[in-house]
Amino acid sequence: MGSGRRWRPVHDASRGARRGLVRLPNPSIGLGIELRGSSGLLWTSLKTLADGPRTTDELAAEVLSLRGNRRAATAAVYTLLGEEASVQVDAHGVWSLVEPEVGPGLEPLREQEWVVVDVETTGGAPGRGHRIIEFAAVHVGGGEIRGEYSTLVNPYRWIPGTVSSVTGIAGSMVADAPSFAEIAPRVVEALRGRVFVGHNARYDWAFVSTELDRCLGRRLSGRRLCTLRIAHRLYPNLYSRSLGALAEHFGIPMEVHHRALEDAAATARLLILLLGCLEEEGVVDWAGLDQFIRRRKKGRRRRTARPVSMDRA
Repeated sequence: MGSGRRWRPVHDASRGARRGLVRLPNPSIGLGIELRGSSGLLWTSLKTLADGPRTTDELAAEVLSLRGNRRAATAAVYTLLGEEASVQVDAHGVWSLVEPEVGPGLEPLREQEWVVVDVETTGGAPGRGHRIIEFAAVHVGGGEIRGEYSTLVNPYRWIPGTVSSVTGIAGSMVADAPSFAEIAPRVVEALRGRVFVGHNARYDWAFVSTELDRCLGRRLSGRRLCTLRIAHRLYPNLYSRSLGALAEHFGIPMEVHHRALEDAAATARLLILLLGCLEEEGVVDWAGLDQFIRRRKKGRRRRTARPVSMDRA
């Protein structure tokens, strides 16, 4: 598990216009246009849009080298980008990147859409050049797992032996894997409109945000929730709140440890259980969660598990 790219839908394609921007129908339908090597062209388009919005004509010229035949150029741009979730186009034909926002407003917890993220990396500090070698996202909604995405990632740097011994991921396994830049559109699609969740969420958030900034010029924003910190608050007497210890405590199956998809799936099941535990404590919405986390016990340092913005990370 987790050794190759797998995708099950985690994006609600029904989400439409935002901030006055709309998705227009694809005018290339029926024109018989086929773009070969579209993944490379898509990546070039995203890099171009990272520098700023472009009109349809500008994208056709800069990315596809199409000039003169405006109808064919427009059709080609829409064929390439018309169904791409990480871009948007307004009524004037101006294209731009969708901000990789994570999470909606302050609705009841049970009504939230969550994305549980886990990454394996070459080391512990993205600021020192360490990179992601495996990424997984598990979509949780309505108290159940609704989809998942996972892939190995080529970090284009050496994987230390200590990392390989823990994760089982060796350099030969990622040699033919996509770079993070290549999976960035899928990552943005998986995160959009959902609360970012992780077990020690700060770690996964920092790596994903750094990678997105590196390839798209966009850092994560929005809300995140840390199951580790919630477990600390709910179960202060457990000998350990590691993912493995909590999985054992709750009877969550975990055949493999320190692989992105397996860890994310276990964290997703843990999240569902913790939400039930919070409800038993009378915590049913964000305001209640904030109050619950702020409540102090004598002799215990207050721990925060409430979602925080990137500005406060």
